[in-house]
Amino acid sequence: MKKLEKGLDFAMSTIMSIVMLVLLIFGTWQIFTRWILNNPSTFTEEMLRYLLIWAGMIGAAYCFFHDKHVKLTLLTSKLHGPALTAVTIFDEIIVVLFVLYVYVYGGGQMMMRTMANGQLTAVLRLPMSLIYGCLPVSGVFVILSKILRYLSLYAESKTAKGGK
Repeated sequence: MKKLEKGLDFAMSTIMSIVMLVLLIFGTWQIFTRWILNNPSTFTEEMLRYLLIWAGMIGAAYCFFHDKHVKLTLLTSKLHGPALTAVTIFDEIIVVLFVLYVYVYGGGQMMMRTMANGQLTAVLRLPMSLIYGCLPVSGVFVILSKILRYLSLYAESKTAKGGK
């Protein structure tokens, strides 16, 4: 299971590193062409917009993987024992259902519709399905990270009870 966690972590961090590097390069080029050459590059502006969407979505999945996402702890900070466990389980179920329905299913539907329409971006002429693909990809990353977390919690609880 640790190999799966390391593999998922490596995949997400590699995608994020590549996207961030390309954002840095294109952002620098955009600034250079706009302020030094007085002739802004049109393709980098659109590319930066779409890469930022991908960076945000994969970054959110990475935060879920490391349990560093934004949480409202107003209720959970006041609970202990079985009540805290029940609220935490309910919260996890809601997150998984939301991600499955909105990111994976809804994002997949948007991807398929734009693929069938042949819709392209304005300047780069890239398929819009490539842009919308960040939704199901990040959703799958979130679901996989949640499943791995549940499995590790189960294994820890089994070990704590005297199992192997």
